[in-house]
Amino acid sequence: MTSPERRDDAHPYLRAASAGVRHHTRALGRSSPPAPADRSHLDVLHAHLAELHRLLDHLAQATRPPRPGAGRHLAEAHTRLWQAMTAIHAAFHLLPTAAADAGCLPDRLPEGPPVLTICQRHLNAGHIVRRKTTPTGLQRPHTTHCTQ
Repeated sequence: MTSPERRDDAHPYLRAASAGVRHHTRALGRSSPPAPADRSHLDVLHAHLAELHRLLDHLAQATRPPRPGAGRHLAEAHTRLWQAMTAIHAAFHLLPTAAADAGCLPDRLPEGPPVLTICQRHLNAGHIVRRKTTPTGLQRPHTTHCTQ
């Protein structure tokens, strides 16, 4: 006989990812003065958000048929996460490149220029969001409604 899954045992990888983000946030808060974001930091953060974006997409699709109201809220979160990814992508391109300072030749790297990985990831996420959201929906401001 198996016992029902405990709530704190559910979704261990998400809990680990959240713990990692909390740890990183605390570590940044302890540095004095706080270090500004660099391109590699924003690239990793963008990758994290892209995976969350993909997860929200799957959850919204699976939730919408049996629970349309909850599915709509998850779809809204999907859109808002896309907007956060877009802002991080824009910030990434405004930061100076370390490759020019270090004499790196990114066109000779086997995986290609590092700047393209964030752009490719962003374009892939953009295809998903544009198939499911209207241009008006992407520009609509967020409003908070508590149903409780």
